[in-house]
Amino acid sequence: MREHAPRRRVRGAGATLTAVAMAGALALTGCTASGGDGAVRSASGSPGPSPSPTPAWDASPASVAAVGDSVTRGFDACSVLADCPEVSWATGTDHGVRSLAVRLLGAAKASSHSWNHAVSGARMAQLPEQMALAAKERPELVTVMIGANDACRDSVGLMTPVADFRASFEASVRRLRAAAPKAQLYVSSVPDLKRLWSTGRENPLGKQIWKLGICRSMLGDADDMGAAAVARRDTVLARVVAYNEVLREVCAGDELCRDDGGAVFDYRFTGEQLSEWDWFHPGRNGQARLAEIAYRNVTAAGPPA
Repeated sequence: MREHAPRRRVRGAGATLTAVAMAGALALTGCTASGGDGAVRSASGSPGPSPSPTPAWDASPASVAAVGDSVTRGFDACSVLADCPEVSWATGTDHGVRSLAVRLLGAAKASSHSWNHAVSGARMAQLPEQMALAAKERPELVTVMIGANDACRDSVGLMTPVADFRASFEASVRRLRAAAPKAQLYVSSVPDLKRLWSTGRENPLGKQIWKLGICRSMLGDADDMGAAAVARRDTVLARVVAYNEVLREVCAGDELCRDDGGAVFDYRFTGEQLSEWDWFHPGRNGQARLAEIAYRNVTAAGPPA
């Protein structure tokens, strides 16, 4: 999430409307859903083509590629103003963090079968290029964590429009499918930046560091509780929620994609998970917690509820 550097699944209404629409279409065309033997049949009664089975999610992928921003690069986790990919939640080798790659592949294999193409400071517009590079590795799993920089701007007016965010993410998925059609995709939600403000402002040093210009849209004038400041922070939060909805919707349209069900956004992090150098990026502890969340979701029997 460098500048110098959940969303919960909404179920029920959409599914009901879809079911009604399908039922109406069948009635209008004179088709029945199935014959007595369960086979799909046309109006003439002859068996129709069977639907293609949905690919099963592989909870044990043999290789991992990561794309995203400074969080996935481990920025400010080991030293000030520097990437530290060895502690990356996705592909790092640090024994304390135990990255997703290490948990899935083992320490030895993780070093040779994982790739980190994330770029500190990246916004969603840069993701298609990263995804194309990741696809060249022919990974069995690609992880995505991006979007904080789209909301963390010098002003709310500079935040990435939701429509542009969607278009870039859709283009990214297309890039992946064009070069690696069988790769699975795991999408993390954007963290709750308002909680970051609420947690970090309790540290005097952190607030002084934020004055250097980190995420001004949310963290600027951290102690200002006036109406304008409150409205500004709420606007940023609403944009993050909208970004997460886009991530969920686009992922739901790809049969080999699984999102985190809003787990990263919902995570109740404390100062222990933040970098001691900027009180913004995850430190080693925070990276380890992100790895735990990812591993739990990637290896789950089904997608997050």
